[in-house]
Amino acid sequence: MPVKIIRLHFLELWNNEYPLLVNQLSVLTANHNPDLLHLTKPLARVNAMLPQLSKIRAQELSNAITNKLRDISNERKTLVSGINSQVKTFSKLSMPSLALHVETMKRFLNIHTPGFADANYPSGTQRTTDMLADFDSKPEVRAAAESMHLTTFFEQLRAINIQFSPLYLQRTQEDAAAETVDAHAIRSESDKEVIALLDAIEYCSREYEELDYQPLANELNNLIGHYKTQLKARTTRRNAGKDVSNEAPITGAQ
Repeated sequence: MPVKIIRLHFLELWNNEYPLLVNQLSVLTANHNPDLLHLTKPLARVNAMLPQLSKIRAQELSNAITNKLRDISNERKTLVSGINSQVKTFSKLSMPSLALHVETMKRFLNIHTPGFADANYPSGTQRTTDMLADFDSKPEVRAAAESMHLTTFFEQLRAINIQFSPLYLQRTQEDAAAETVDAHAIRSESDKEVIALLDAIEYCSREYEELDYQPLANELNNLIGHYKTQLKARTTRRNAGKDVSNEAPITGAQ
């Protein structure tokens, strides 16, 4: 019985989604005896693209880490700026009971925060570590922070600084091992092979009527249909003004 495979506009897929979809299409096809179904050659051409597609995915994951590092660094600087602003606000208030705490915190910040906004990633991490170590060692600074409602700021600064170092090391290691790839060229070539495989399934289902291509077609359509549904939902959210850039990638049918 002739079958029809749902088609997808591959360009809509992100670089961390497209390689996964192609790999899933390959696995599903391989699970349905491609030799018997006369699909060995088109499947082999798709499989030949998988190593190149894995490089795209690796490069995209590295980019995701870069974005996360940027966000953590920006939040770190925002917190330090917020602490300084809070202390400046309290210094302008006529609250004698806080005067000593304000002076204590001003001295502390004068040691650790000048030029912090211009610090690079390693410097910002080390300066934050040193500042928190000094904070922990001085009860009078902790008391001053509590009196000016700054304890939460320092604890959040600690939490995100802990996240930074392993991510930075991971990105450095991956960048050293990764090669720059032309994602557009690889995806363009892969598109041709994936389309050729889907075309071959439809053609062979007409040419070899004694063979059953329906189970394979059903699984492929279920997978591709899931991606189409998720992409449509993403487009709806984008058109509604939502930022979809930080959403989790589509990972296949559930």
